[in-house]
Amino acid sequence: MTRNNGALPLSRFTVLDLTRVRAGPTCVRQLADWGANAIKIELPESVEGNAALGGPRHGSDFQNLHRNKKSITLNLKAPEGLKLFKRLVEKTDVVVENYRPDVKHRLGVDYESLSAVNPGLVYGSISGFGQDGPYHGRPGFDQIAQGMGGLMSITGLPGQGPVRAGVPIADLCAGLSCALGILTALLEREVTGKGQWVQASLLQAQIFMLDFQAARWLLEKEVPPQAGNNHPTSIPTGVFKTADGHINIASAGEAIWQRLCKAIEAPELLDDARFADGAARSDNRDALNAVIESHTRAYTSEALIALLNTAGVPCGPIYAVDQVFQDAQVKHLGMAQPVHHRELGDIELVGQPFTLSRHSSKLRTATPSRGQNTAEVLGELGLTAEEIGDLQTRQVV
Repeated sequence: MTRNNGALPLSRFTVLDLTRVRAGPTCVRQLADWGANAIKIELPESVEGNAALGGPRHGSDFQNLHRNKKSITLNLKAPEGLKLFKRLVEKTDVVVENYRPDVKHRLGVDYESLSAVNPGLVYGSISGFGQDGPYHGRPGFDQIAQGMGGLMSITGLPGQGPVRAGVPIADLCAGLSCALGILTALLEREVTGKGQWVQASLLQAQIFMLDFQAARWLLEKEVPPQAGNNHPTSIPTGVFKTADGHINIASAGEAIWQRLCKAIEAPELLDDARFADGAARSDNRDALNAVIESHTRAYTSEALIALLNTAGVPCGPIYAVDQVFQDAQVKHLGMAQPVHHRELGDIELVGQPFTLSRHSSKLRTATPSRGQNTAEVLGELGLTAEEIGDLQTRQVV
């Protein structure tokens, strides 16, 4: 199948995208942004109607998730549609799906069925709770995973009750984890020539992202509590009021603690027994925060950030989302990426979080319209325009 992504790192790979909503599309977007020939498989509009998942096609969320992809329509429930899909699989490298575990088997697009067609296929699956086990048949949702994965118990102010994160972190991390697994499997395939099944789930991803909070329980049997804006172990670290707002200050370790006290002209803190070392500062964090804040409120946010950065104390502003993209460093990093959409015109979407010295991750194409590339992709399989037209008439594509 045609690849016109030049020398981008993943341009030699073709990905068939059976995903919907967020976790799966996040996985495929990661591959597509770095050059993979990603082909999104969608139901014909005449079959699906208005029941499509993922929000409005021209909405910001859908546009951000499906850029750099192609779109074809294919009805996998029709025998001819499934046959065409398997012909595509013969020439592809990766298939990604995030159906409930039983759906792919009913459709006949499970790993066992497709690896029989292409033994080198790397097959990525994302589910709510895993492909087997007591909960495998349950529908997955980001906030459910946040709760079961422990995140909501440590997010929010002490005593506030469970609080979800402000972004769908379980979905996003499951998608990125699956993409990492797929890349790992592709590297292994270069040695063995064999594909394999990559499995990720929202629950696994959320627990993995607990990181040191999970380790506190596993190693020390300590159940982390809600800590609000205070860092659970590095103190003082948190949100502090200024004359015109709030800023974050991160004072980890003795050297930075001493710099902070000197910078805000509070040398008396260094002689206070309540704050003599990290353990003492942890035991008396509320009193310590109050004293620090009595000093920080004398400065504007801008002035205090400049002062502390000069002193070598990590700190930063607390932005609303619109302010994020106005920041000079964010602009320098190119996190708002321009792309032209044939109906929406010139738009901006969120850029990649890492750079490579020899390759650019700039967006190449906007999210396609449904079935925009059907004729192109099926034509590469050898179908004529008349054959494609007949399939469209019969709601196969």
